[in-house]
Amino acid sequence: MSILGTRVLRAAEDPRFLTGGDRYIDNLPLDGAVHAEYVMSPVAHARITGIDTSAARAMPGVLAVITAADIDLAPQTTSNPRVPESMGRPLLATDTVRFVGELVAAVVAETQSQAIDAAEAVVVDYDPLPAVADALVALTESAPRLFPETESNLALFAGFRTSDDDDFFAGCDVVVRERLVNQRMAVTPMEARAGAMWWDDAGRLHAWSCTQGAHGTRDGLAKAFGLEPEQVRVVAPDVGGGFGGKMGTYPEEVLLGELARRVGRPVRWAESRTQCQLGLYHGRAQVHDVELGGTRDGRLIAYRIRIVQDAGAYPSGGVFLPYLTRLMASGVYELERVDAQIEVVVTNTTPVDAYRGAGRPEATAAIERMVERFAVEAGVDPAEVRRKSFISPDAFPYTTKTKATYDSGNYIGALELALSGAGYVQLRDEQARRRAAGDDGRLLGIGVSSYVEITNGDGSGEFGSIELTDDGGAIVRTGTSPHGQGHHTAFAMIASEITGIPFSRIEVRHGDTDDVPRGGGTGGSRSLQAGGTAVYRASEDFVRAALDLAADMLEANPDDVVLDTAAGAFHVQGTPAIARTWTDLAAAHGGLRAERDTERSAGTFPFGTHVAVVEVDTETGSVRVLRHIACDDAGTIINPVLFDGQVHGGVAAGISQALFEHFVYDVDGNPLTTNLADYCVPAASELPSFERIAMETPTPLNPLGAKGIGEAGTIGATPAVQNAVIDALAHLGVRHIDMPCTPERVWQAVQAARR
Repeated sequence: MSILGTRVLRAAEDPRFLTGGDRYIDNLPLDGAVHAEYVMSPVAHARITGIDTSAARAMPGVLAVITAADIDLAPQTTSNPRVPESMGRPLLATDTVRFVGELVAAVVAETQSQAIDAAEAVVVDYDPLPAVADALVALTESAPRLFPETESNLALFAGFRTSDDDDFFAGCDVVVRERLVNQRMAVTPMEARAGAMWWDDAGRLHAWSCTQGAHGTRDGLAKAFGLEPEQVRVVAPDVGGGFGGKMGTYPEEVLLGELARRVGRPVRWAESRTQCQLGLYHGRAQVHDVELGGTRDGRLIAYRIRIVQDAGAYPSGGVFLPYLTRLMASGVYELERVDAQIEVVVTNTTPVDAYRGAGRPEATAAIERMVERFAVEAGVDPAEVRRKSFISPDAFPYTTKTKATYDSGNYIGALELALSGAGYVQLRDEQARRRAAGDDGRLLGIGVSSYVEITNGDGSGEFGSIELTDDGGAIVRTGTSPHGQGHHTAFAMIASEITGIPFSRIEVRHGDTDDVPRGGGTGGSRSLQAGGTAVYRASEDFVRAALDLAADMLEANPDDVVLDTAAGAFHVQGTPAIARTWTDLAAAHGGLRAERDTERSAGTFPFGTHVAVVEVDTETGSVRVLRHIACDDAGTIINPVLFDGQVHGGVAAGISQALFEHFVYDVDGNPLTTNLADYCVPAASELPSFERIAMETPTPLNPLGAKGIGEAGTIGATPAVQNAVIDALAHLGVRHIDMPCTPERVWQAVQAARR
């Protein structure tokens, strides 16, 4: 299939966003709406001994103030049955708060400023309890327990072994061990969370939601209020970034529905940046104890990882993330033995859930850091270590020791393309020249990362439909929900390619549960392979139905009628002069429509190699990324501009984790990075323009041959940059620096090595 025949090499959505035609929740008019504000706990762990709302209730414009005692809504719990039910999250804290930012009360007032003032007037008496903000400390017997009714802070344990050998590292000449920290990160979307809800006279709940999946939010609201899904309508307009953090249904959203029911008016809410940093689920937050062994000549044999996942105060997606880390633990390597142990622990911090890559970046960061560590100890070039242990291109489909079945891949091909594009040999020569010259002021570092990840990991299907409009154009509907990925462009390209209807005459609709009946939303880089396939299959059905209609109009046998997609017209084969266009069909047969629900299928496995080139100033510890070369293979590329954009954003996120971002708590659970003055998000000036090297290895698992690309850049870039920083200092004796490789940490590592 050659989608590029449509020649759409830009994102059709961009002009609307760039010229202010976007439609974000906080900008949409809503007649008669009042405003909600939430009271958030300022302490990490405490008993609530009293809440006085009298002053707030008496303030101007205040319509309602509620606490946990005023509502009868069930706590939110994880779907994993192995997690204790007592660890469920109440919508409003009942007798205990467990993290700074937990909701304690809610206020509704005529204006936003009145609501904020009233929230500040709610007086809550807290009796502080000992807090624990470190996952490893939380596992100790003496640690404060978040849930006294449980035996410990351990929410879940899962072991996994692939070998019964007494000596796990038998046959290994070199074994390296390290504790790696994959730091906690704030998702930090450009648009913080916002919402609006109201009930109609028939008792139906209507919601505007800043969500990555309207149908998932609809189902969450229906469950919370005891409604059937059709009794809830959710609309997700433009969403200013999600990155995994805007999946599901937050307590703030459920409470909006409760508040709207109480005051009998539409209620809207928009959070501040600090509220977003505290309330939006965090990401990553894993600690790895890792061991990797192999032969002296560089062949890898055995890999063992202990994954400690900080779930935050209430287990949600944090329970699921380490399973993905375990699934992808062995990366791109053919290993004889792999052990992986999972421990999910609760702490007095913001709950953790998916963030760009959701468990897969953590897996790659661990093994790719250890491959470089192993290479140094073995005295073998890290590129050569990878060559010796890659899964062979002729081995696919390949099932790993952790039971992941990779669909297709050419890992050695991606490595060689990336190394060649970077000029790897010349870079090593330049590095050696600088070291020989004693140039210790600005050190050159080269980092490599080869990765594989899983996209659409749950194998879910998707809804897609196409409908003929009166003027011969088309409306495409999709159950996915874009927030910057370019779905309008990609799905219109697919429909145009199959039908011949001009790209400019195809409208793409999403994010309204009344308009689109079903959908899985956007997450896990599933959109093109699941949503795109649904549009592709629906378009095929659409054309087949149209051929029958055109045959009637042409008074011909349907088997003799063909569609000329270049002309957008139907004719009898061999007689193009007599044709019927889509406009003709629309006039004669209005309402032509086709829809498809694609079936569940196995996830796909994008892969690639990144090479980072950095310069480290040993006097200040500052790191400058000179170049970043990315060879990312996600199967068939539908639109190169969209593909580049996704990789570029992913690389930015990966570099940012390696060098800048870290959400920090003190030992008492007080957050220290609650705004963009403290939480370091880089500007464009801190990031290089990446160099992309094209490679396409189609998957056999869908008709497009496409895999996901939304998270790949993040997964490949993070360890490449971290490896580059450490490589720059390796000759000084530095063996490891945890992320983020801040100037302070780099400077301290240099000083320690010099001592």
